Amino acid sequence: MALTSDEIERYARHLVLPEIGGPGQGRLKAARVLVIGAGGLGAPLIQYLAAAGIGTIGIVDDDTVSLSNLQRQIIHGTPDLGRPKVESAADAVARLNPNVTVVAHPIRIDAASAEALAAAYDVVADGSDNFATRYAVSDACYRARRPLVTAALGRFDGTLTTIRAHETGPDGDPNPTYRCLFPNPPPPGTVPPCAEAGVLGALAGVMGSLMAMEVIRAVTGFGEPLVGRLLMVDARAMRFETLGYAWDEANPLSGAVPSQA
Repeated sequence: MALTSDEIERYARHLVLPEIGGPGQGRLKAARVLVIGAGGLGAPLIQYLAAAGIGTIGIVDDDTVSLSNLQRQIIHGTPDLGRPKVESAADAVARLNPNVTVVAHPIRIDAASAEALAAAYDVVADGSDNFATRYAVSDACYRARRPLVTAALGRFDGTLTTIRAHETGPDGDPNPTYRCLFPNPPPPGTVPPCAEAGVLGALAGVMGSLMAMEVIRAVTGFGEPLVGRLLMVDARAMRFETLGYAWDEANPLSGAVPSQA
């Protein structure tokens, strides 16, 4: 996709990177990326996707901006209190990069709506804060044959991986699904919500930025994505570790005896 003179100047630092260049920036401009959640992870993710020149960003969130959000959800500001997050985020994108189109989805995504939404985009990035949404989105991406970048936050830790379960790996085996990594959600009540446990605000920025890098990698094709690898970040020790995981033939999507495909 051709770039305008304004875009050539705006994305000049991308254009001089051989791994991206003009063709890669054109792919970013043509890309449609769905972001689940405009909160702690989604806020920096949306900003960096917009700055990178993603042509269309869909934002799914049914919440409004509250004062306690502003410690980490930096796409929103004090004047946005009480506004729908999708509207606040869309305005922030427009200020940052008017070349980007935002499609607002002011809904709470579930299994019934996830597949149609995923199919309408090229890449899905899930920054939701609950397990029900993560499983619904990951299952939908498998069925819609869409790559998924998914991350989660703890109090002082975060995780990130890329799921391309609709494809095979270099060894000829299917790539792992989200359910290969986490077969079942934890029992209710074992993982306290952010409002109870707390979260380091700057950590959300780190993880959201890493999500943006994985999305840009998925669109342009540079480097090695986190497929079959879980990146774990410990902010207390400033330690980054990677855990490998593989396709599990018992998984209900792409396993030997699929039960949810």
